This record gives sequence, C-alpha cells and structure tokens, in this order.
Amino acid sequence: MAETDLVELVDEQGTPTGQTQVGAAHRAPGLLHRAFSVVVVDDAGRMLLQQRADAKLRFPGLWTNACCGHPAPGADLAASAARRVREELGVDLVDAHEVGTFRYRALDAGSGHVETEYDHVVVGRLAGGLVPDPAEVGATRWVTAEEAHALVDAGVTTPWFVDVLRVVAPRATAGAVDAV
Repeated sequence: MAETDLVELVDEQGTPTGQTQVGAAHRAPGLLHRAFSVVVVDDAGRMLLQQRADAKLRFPGLWTNACCGHPAPGADLAASAARRVREELGVDLVDAHEVGTFRYRALDAGSGHVETEYDHVVVGRLAGGLVPDPAEVGATRWVTAEEAHALVDAGVTTPWFVDVLRVVAPRATAGAVDAV
C-alpha cells in the first residue's frame, strides 16, 4: 500500500468517520483508522510469522504476524486481507475469517511515524507455497504460540503483535492457536 492510498478513519467503536491518505494517518499524533492483522495457521496449529523487511517504513526488522494492512474505505475485509497476503507472501489465503478486534497506538521511534489503529484480526490458511516479496518480508518462520510469546518477551516483535496473540493465542495456550 502506497503512502498516498486511502484508509478509512474510524471512531473508538470502529464506525467509519471519513478517510485520509496512509501517510497522513501515520503522521504524529496519528489518526485512528481501520487495519487488519492476518494470522496464518497450519494443520499443526502453528502460526506463520514474518520478519518485516528492513526497507519497511514502520517497525522494520521486527517479527510479527503473517501479514498486516489497511482495507480501502468501504472495502471487504477478507478480500483486502487476501489481496495483501498475495502481495507480501506470494500465496493465496483461504478460509479467512475475522476472530476479533483491538485498538492500539504505537510510536515508531526510528521513523517518527505513529500507528493508531482499530485492528481486525483475520485467521486463515495458505493455499500453496510461500514466495515472499523481499521488499516486504525479511524472513518467515512457523512457530507455536509458546514460541510466539517468547519472541514478544524477547522484545523483537512489533507493538501490535502482543494484541494479536491476546486475541488468537492467550498465554494459557500450550502450543496450538486457539482461534482456528
């Protein structure tokens, strides 16, 4: 998504209030806008993580869920998530469904950009093998929920990833992702 693409502004309940460009939404102090975080799971209950490419504008080099993005104003959430997975990971997302939402705000000290997002967590599976775009993805790995929580504890994940885990894999989980 280009910094000039449009995102949907929302209120605290996720109700649309307008639209703005991606870059404007992430300029300090940040504007609350709709986003999504895709969690991809396999048959063993592991989740796919990506390390954000060093070229990313916000939070480069950190580990996070399989894919993130912003639906265009009025766009279908599942279709937007599937499109972004195809762009970043080079594979189709199937059986995608929303499992929860959360709101967060985080400053990226490196860029000065601010994430202020009403985030929809979408869980799905992949249909095919990964072909990550190196401009978007530095690395990928499949992990259990315990391994994902350990990465959060080590401080090597994006600020929103802890909320994604809270939705799909609470700490009580011994390994498998709950939201599947």
